[in-house]
Parts: sequence; structure tokens; C-alpha cells
Amino acid sequence: MQTTNSSVAFRADDVLNSFPTAKAWPIAPQTYYQKFETSLKHSNATQNVYFSNFFEWQGAVRERWFFECISNDMLQDQGVFITKRAHNEYLKEAFPFQTVTCSLNAFNIQKCSFYLLFSFYINDELASRGYQQIVFADKEKRIARLPDQIIRKIKKFERTDIDLDDLK
Repeated sequence: MQTTNSSVAFRADDVLNSFPTAKAWPIAPQTYYQKFETSLKHSNATQNVYFSNFFEWQGAVRERWFFECISNDMLQDQGVFITKRAHNEYLKEAFPFQTVTCSLNAFNIQKCSFYLLFSFYINDELASRGYQQIVFADKEKRIARLPDQIIRKIKKFERTDIDLDDLK
């Protein structure tokens, strides 16, 4: 488990060993997790955590997952990752001083793109869910094929039970 600032990143084994109620979460052997501790700075005057934080946390989880699990150089010598589509559904209010745990899985993995599913939990209840479509492009910003070794790594986090139409 690695800690930086107000977040903690961990993998499924850490969750299974640390949380007795983790069975409520859709855990796959290769699900990536990251925790966020909310505070007053995340909230508004009525002490609701701003919904935009969940969207910002998607980016933080995506970047840490890519750095820790896929390629720590972010493939900078080969090209760039472009977020083509991003979406988030807010299902439950969040408040300061709660722990928010995000799970990340990949789905709909193609030769040049893939989707990431983000599920945010508070006290084992789904609070928010979203997805991003990520496209790989070469240095000239033309859509390009993902390197085979990267596709193999992403597939370790793949969930095949996700239908994009169900998320819309």
C-alpha cells in the first residue's frame, strides 16, 4: 500500500485482507483501488462534498493505475493517451470526513482504445459510477495501435460483464 497526500492506492488483495465487508464490492482479481479522505475543502456551504470531486478523482485514479500497473513512463516516447469520452453518475451524497474508495476496471478493450469503469463506494455503498474512453495516439496526435504488451497489461483488469449501454 502506498500513501501520497490525501489518497491511498491499493490492490484487490489489500482490500480483501483489510475490509471484512468487502464482499459487497464487485471484486475481480485484478481490480485497482484507491482511497480518498474527504474534508471540508471538498464541500460546499451545506457540507455536501462537491460532485465535481468524483470527476477529479477519476483522473487521479486513472493516472495512478496507469503509472503503477501499466507503464510508469506513461508511454511518453511512443505517444499520448487522449480522453475521448468521460461520464459520471452521482448516486449518493458524500460528506466531509468520509472515506471514499474507488475501484477501477477496464472494459471494451480495442486495438487503439479502451474504457475504464470507476465505481466509488462510501461505507460499502455505491455512491458514484463513471467511465472514460481512452484513445492512444502517436506523437503527431494520430490514432495509433496500442502496443501489444500494454494491451496485455490492460486486459488483466478487464471486466467482461460490462455493457456500455447499461452505463448510459
